Amino acid sequence: MSEHPSSTGDAAGTRQAPPLALYTYFRSSAAYRVRIALNLKALPYEAIPVHLLRGGGEQRQGAHLARNPQALVPVLHTEDGWLTQSMAIVEWLDEAHPSPPLLPADRGGRARVRAIAQAIACDIHPLANLRVLQYLGGELGIDEPRKNAWSRHWVDSGLAAVERLLADDPRSGRFCHGDAPTLADCCLVPQVFNARRVGARLDDKPAIARIVAACEALDAFRRAAPANQPDAE
Repeated sequence: MSEHPSSTGDAAGTRQAPPLALYTYFRSSAAYRVRIALNLKALPYEAIPVHLLRGGGEQRQGAHLARNPQALVPVLHTEDGWLTQSMAIVEWLDEAHPSPPLLPADRGGRARVRAIAQAIACDIHPLANLRVLQYLGGELGIDEPRKNAWSRHWVDSGLAAVERLLADDPRSGRFCHGDAPTLADCCLVPQVFNARRVGARLDDKPAIARIVAACEALDAFRRAAPANQPDAE
């Protein structure tokens, strides 16, 4: 049985959607993306922490594996069941709750926003993700300084490419694409948070710095920040 069963509606039996429940970890870049999207759409949700380090990682325990066999966060419980993978979750949110849109109306714009988002979520983030770093340190015996150098290399080189995507395209505006936040901004801000943590270079990426500053001035981004989560340490 679902932990968040659908509720019944009024006396006529109208079925209502269950409340949104986000299984999250405060420092997870992927969960951070979804928190931003939920806030941008002003959707109330219950944040349920899944600690990625405690007890060997709560994401690897049976209760969470039943939600997501990949042993990852985020997971969002919705009227359509359990949703995994942050990019799929944000696109579901955009379809289920279209206003404000997180993808442009034109197909060229949608392709560009998805390309920027995937450059981060698919090409940068996985190489410096927790399970990769744990494997490097555990199975391969790589020490902390070299693990940190690994993270900095992939984050810095990946963001350097994103900088060119943003700086060299007139469709960049106040945000990654135009003057309203999109899926690309939902991905960029968490990745820059991670870049700061690992000491990657940001002073040579002015377009990224400008866009992130515009995002972080918005309440939706501030409320989604790791320091403002109930499980922040």
